[in-house]
Amino acid sequence: MPDLTQSDAAPPTTVHSLYKAGSRRRITLVVFLLILLIVSAIFSAGIGSVAISPEDTVLSVAHACADSVQHFLHTYLPNVGAWYDSIPFTVPSPSNPQAELIVVGFRLPRIILAILTGLSLAVAGTMMQGLLRNPLVDPFMLGLSSAAAFGAAVAIVIGPGILGGLVIIGSNSFIIILAFLFGWLSMLLVYGISRARGVNQATLILSGVVIGYIFSAGIIFLQYITNNDQLRDLIVWLMGGMWGASWTSVLLLIPLLLIPFFLLERMAWDLNAFSAGDEVAKSLGINVNRLRLSGLMISTFAASCCLAFTGIIGFIGLMGPHICRMIIGNDHRYLIPCSGLMGAVILLISDTVARTIMSPVEIPVGVIMYVIGGLFFLFLIMRARGRGLY
Repeated sequence: MPDLTQSDAAPPTTVHSLYKAGSRRRITLVVFLLILLIVSAIFSAGIGSVAISPEDTVLSVAHACADSVQHFLHTYLPNVGAWYDSIPFTVPSPSNPQAELIVVGFRLPRIILAILTGLSLAVAGTMMQGLLRNPLVDPFMLGLSSAAAFGAAVAIVIGPGILGGLVIIGSNSFIIILAFLFGWLSMLLVYGISRARGVNQATLILSGVVIGYIFSAGIIFLQYITNNDQLRDLIVWLMGGMWGASWTSVLLLIPLLLIPFFLLERMAWDLNAFSAGDEVAKSLGINVNRLRLSGLMISTFAASCCLAFTGIIGFIGLMGPHICRMIIGNDHRYLIPCSGLMGAVILLISDTVARTIMSPVEIPVGVIMYVIGGLFFLFLIMRARGRGLY
């Protein structure tokens, strides 16, 4: 038999080569999800009662951005504005004269709100699952959804009597403020109870379930005492939807979410060590209690900000992390951005279906998400065949 030389033999498999291959796979998934999100947003902006081609959709956004930049420069930096006008290249207008008004004025704020909401809920779910080492934990199991819904219910039912003739605070703003405050309050209560009994994952989860039931009881009571018009408003809000989409809400949410995402991504290394157990994390110099508290509070802040505008939308915080974890594993440096992008894609596509499947009638996206989420976890159960979800 001929002897195999060193050049003919397969290169040895090392830990370093395996790590590089895994990193390439994870980076590839991030890039793929980002491209998929952009493509989904373009087609979502063109689908509706008035169909708009992808070319006109892109031109509408580009032309509106160019006009905004020009207006800003002429208003605040006239010298730069004059130089900007001298540039020979101009962005052409879309062929459809109504395209820019429809895309930029109506559809684009809704698309961005769906992306931000899916991103925040999926990232919050990833963090909570990592901090509690339980793949079935999400913002809603810890009582966040029930608390935010209770805050919205209080604003809808009792708000008109409290606000009276005040014009400074509108009813929609009052709903958003109370939903956010009660959502954050729920996590403070959960953590306070767990601290009194000793911080561990079982106590946190059980505390969240109990707090969620208490706030759910409050919602049922408010539904019982309210009148028909208020009851309908409350039920619509509980279904979840992008009805609060506007450029005002989008511009408010973007800075409120960028900072939490940056802080949560910085915790990725500590979260990887944390997944080995509290004792291992402590031996590596990690303050376990501070990490758990700060991670839960920041995640709750991000999720509450979006839920205050959209109402209750479920399963995003479970589906995004589950799908990405099955593909790239449990490295939170990549799992956090992948889960966020996956959640944004899922919610954007679901919202597009919700507003177009029975056009001009719009289905609450929360209903679509319950169907998709139920089918997804039924698939996981059938796939596991007694071996567990993983």
